[in-house]
Amino acid sequence: MRLRENDDGGEKEEVVENDVTLAQNQWCPVVNAGFSSPKRLVVVGYALTTKKIKSFLQPKLEGLARNKGILFVAIDHNRPLSDQGPFDIVLHKLSGKEWRQVVEDYRQSHPDVTVLDPPDAIQHLRNRQYMLQAVADMNLSDSYGIVGVPRQLVIKREACAIPELVNQAGLTLPLVAKPLVADGSAKSHELSLAYEQFSLQKLEPPLVLQEFVNHGGVLFKVYIVGDAIKVVRRFSLPDVSKWELSKDAGIYNFPRVSCAAASADDADLDPTVAELPPRPLLEKLAKELRWRLGLRLFNLDIIREYGTRDHFYVIDINYFPGYGKMPEYEHIFTDFLLSLGQGKYKKRSG
Repeated sequence: MRLRENDDGGEKEEVVENDVTLAQNQWCPVVNAGFSSPKRLVVVGYALTTKKIKSFLQPKLEGLARNKGILFVAIDHNRPLSDQGPFDIVLHKLSGKEWRQVVEDYRQSHPDVTVLDPPDAIQHLRNRQYMLQAVADMNLSDSYGIVGVPRQLVIKREACAIPELVNQAGLTLPLVAKPLVADGSAKSHELSLAYEQFSLQKLEPPLVLQEFVNHGGVLFKVYIVGDAIKVVRRFSLPDVSKWELSKDAGIYNFPRVSCAAASADDADLDPTVAELPPRPLLEKLAKELRWRLGLRLFNLDIIREYGTRDHFYVIDINYFPGYGKMPEYEHIFTDFLLSLGQGKYKKRSG
């Protein structure tokens, strides 16, 4: 185990390392109807922070994976990645230019290994200036609903100029302020709600300002694992009335808004607020974003504009989110990994 520093010299990530070398063509016995038959293991090398390992690689997931012939192996950061394995899949979520280059070099030299996901595609989601651009470019509107993004403004410096920049951009208060960098840290999930224009200069750039859309205090977390989609409700920021806007001044800071403790799935909610987005709409959105983003592991934070049934906004996209909070994630994720491994061997044999 060792610590590695982020690009900005800030918070360090604790990385778990393991010295494991696998024999080529490793097989494992699988019991079927009382008979033991050989079945090739799908070997998944992982490079994750200690926090991510704890939340994702839970005992139930690892046990189910073993039963399905999937083996998780920790990647050793003290050795060249090409000297390890052989891996069928590399699963990673670490920051740093050096690590991104290691993974990219490995992808180029090992085209037969599935890397989840390409470093450059992941990096695209770490900047909120570009995060939602793929959704904005889609302009998705069909019989099931309309999907867009809130109007937003990127502020990189000079907090004192924010009120004037907001005025020039024609943004409407209240505004949600989010850190520009979305690196998975607790700080990157913090947000502020600004009710009054001149208090905006108290914010700390770099950041993104998004127009706040009333949405009944509920957001939908749409988890995507390959072709699989799972939706859960989470409590969000409450709606803001015109009376509150005239009464309140200043900026209100919030920690991470949507978390496991804030599940709204079993809450007694207004049906017009609680109704999940139409499945066909989500499937179309997910399919298009998988292609545009070049990613297979991500989630969307979606809200429904209050008072409408079919007007939705994507307000955040996260790579390799907290799947441990997704119902039945163990079955969904292991089925996904197994399909990747089986597809690989079918190509080889074909």
